[in-house]
Amino acid sequence: MLEFLRREGIDHTILDRISEFRSRYPVTDEMRHRVPSPRFHYYGKEIWNQALTALLAGENLLLVGPKATGKNVLAENLAAVFERPAWDISFYLNTDAASLIGTDTFKNGEVQFRRGPITQCAQEGGFGVLDEINMAKNESLAVLHATLDFRRIIDVPGYDRILLAPSTRFIATMNYGYAGTRELNEALASRFMVLNMPIIGAEDLQKLLLAQFPTLRREYASQLSELFQDIRKKCDSSEISTKALDLRGLLSAVSLVQNGLKLGQALEMGMINKSFDPFERQLVQDLITARIRGDLGADELFEEA
Repeated sequence: MLEFLRREGIDHTILDRISEFRSRYPVTDEMRHRVPSPRFHYYGKEIWNQALTALLAGENLLLVGPKATGKNVLAENLAAVFERPAWDISFYLNTDAASLIGTDTFKNGEVQFRRGPITQCAQEGGFGVLDEINMAKNESLAVLHATLDFRRIIDVPGYDRILLAPSTRFIATMNYGYAGTRELNEALASRFMVLNMPIIGAEDLQKLLLAQFPTLRREYASQLSELFQDIRKKCDSSEISTKALDLRGLLSAVSLVQNGLKLGQALEMGMINKSFDPFERQLVQDLITARIRGDLGADELFEEA
């Protein structure tokens, strides 16, 4: 990961500080399996610089942005860069204080405390990814207040205070406008440094495509990247919804072509059919037809190995 950051042009001073952080807080053998090995890299030098600097300063991060901005990819990449064990903590209707901090359990003939993911992350000095934090119930959010501010503690009723290890960081993600989401209250928002995540640009998307599919012909990587930008512009002008603006779907479509499907069929499965409105599907289909041939197969899309 550090070599990737060097290629992306991240300042050597920041990279030196990351190396020092790794040396100061080595991961234990028991936790090594939790250190991510990212399948995708996040591309965007400015966002990298801001995120790395904030974490080195001991801050927590809130990644805000619409879909296809790479929030979870960046969170996973950050844990890998710092070589920290990661806990993915999703907030949903049934997430409560006990499921986050821990609860009593009966083991070996006695009542013991079973640690929740927040407690494990705090004690092991990990990176906790708080996914869709603006879907959390008030009870869950209250747990985080003392954990995320200067106190850096978890007060477990009936047990003891748990101090966060110095290397512990929390990275929250949130989307606006999804069903079940709401505005984040000011008290919680103030405990984060906030990054507004931009939608991936054409050049960075081309890099991502070529990194994932090294034999993809450059002209088609460029066309697929421009196609994604065309769909994004239609979304920005409110001509279509964001359902077809699916970066995972685009990457999966290229993978389907690699496995024998024609590009048009693959894009239909990965992007067009994500919209359930017939008129909208036709608009996306027209965009794709105007940009790239649907009958392309693996022999044309990829170079010979």
